[in-house]
Amino acid sequence: MKKKILIISGGISKERIISLNTGQQVAKELKNNGYRVQITEPDNNLEKNIKFFRPNLIFNALHGQFGEDGYIQTILERFKIPYTHSGVIASSIAMDKEISKKIFIKNKIKTPKFFTYSYDLKPSNLIKKINKKLKFPVVVKPLNEGSSVNVYICDKKNIIKIINSLKSYKKILIEEFISGREIQVAIMGIKKLGVIELKPKRRFYDYQAKYYKNAKTQHIIPVNLPKSKLDEVMNIALRAHKIIGCRGVTRSDFKYFRGNFYLLEINTQPGMTKLSLVPEIAAYKGISFLKLIEWMLKDASKKK
Repeated sequence: MKKKILIISGGISKERIISLNTGQQVAKELKNNGYRVQITEPDNNLEKNIKFFRPNLIFNALHGQFGEDGYIQTILERFKIPYTHSGVIASSIAMDKEISKKIFIKNKIKTPKFFTYSYDLKPSNLIKKINKKLKFPVVVKPLNEGSSVNVYICDKKNIIKIINSLKSYKKILIEEFISGREIQVAIMGIKKLGVIELKPKRRFYDYQAKYYKNAKTQHIIPVNLPKSKLDEVMNIALRAHKIIGCRGVTRSDFKYFRGNFYLLEINTQPGMTKLSLVPEIAAYKGISFLKLIEWMLKDASKKK
C-alpha cells in the first residue's frame, strides 16, 4: 500500500500563491500514482489534521517566512514524523541573507559585498556610505524573503524612496549589484543535479520574471559554459549546501561575471511548480517530476 502524505502549503508569507501552486501540483502527481494525500494549511488546525490523518511523511510545500526559515520545522519536530527539505538550523541560516552571506565569506565563497541597514542613517549619510563601500547601482532586499519579493535595483535617484517603502522590515540588506549571467544550480542530497541559465527580459530575475507567464524569461539548458566552469559552479553549490547543513533538494542562485561566480543565496525549499527550475533541471537529467518527489520523500524518511 502506498504511503499517506500530508502536504503543508499556503501559509501567510508573501509567497502564499507560489506555495499553494507547489502543494497542488505535488498532490496531483502523488494522487495520480496511488498515494493517499491530504493538503493542509499551517494554521491552528495543523496539529489536529496531523493527528487525524496520521501521515507517514510530511511534504513541506511552504515558501517564505514561517515556511522555510526554521519556524514550521520547529513545530514539525514535535510530531516525530519525517518531513521534506532541510531541518531547523539549516533552514534558519539559509533564509537569513546576512548570516548566510557571512558564512559564504568565511568559507571563501564569493558573494556580492553588502551591509545591513536599520534606518539609522540620514539619507545623505546612507548615500555616502554606499558610494564608499559599494558604489551605485545597488540591490536592496529584505533579509528573509524568497522569490525575489521586494528586491530592487536602485540608483541615487530612487534609493531613498525604495528604502522607505520597505520600513516594515526594520532591517534590510544593501548589496553590490553584479551584472552578468543568471546561473542556477540544483543539488539533490549530495548529488550535483545540474545547471540552468536564465535570460529574463526584465532587468533581473525578479518575482515577475519568475512567475508571470508573459514575462518570457528564457530558460537555457544545457548552459553554454566550458565543462570546467560548470563543474566549478556545481562544486560551489554543493559546498554551500554542505556548509549550511542542508538536506534534500536545494537551489543556489549565482551571478557569473568576468569568469567569476558570485553566490547570491541558497534556497532550501525551491518551488515545485510548472515554471520551477529544479523540476526542469531534473527532467533534463532524465528524472521525472514523480521520481523527484519520491526521492524527496525517501530522503526525508532517512532523517535521523
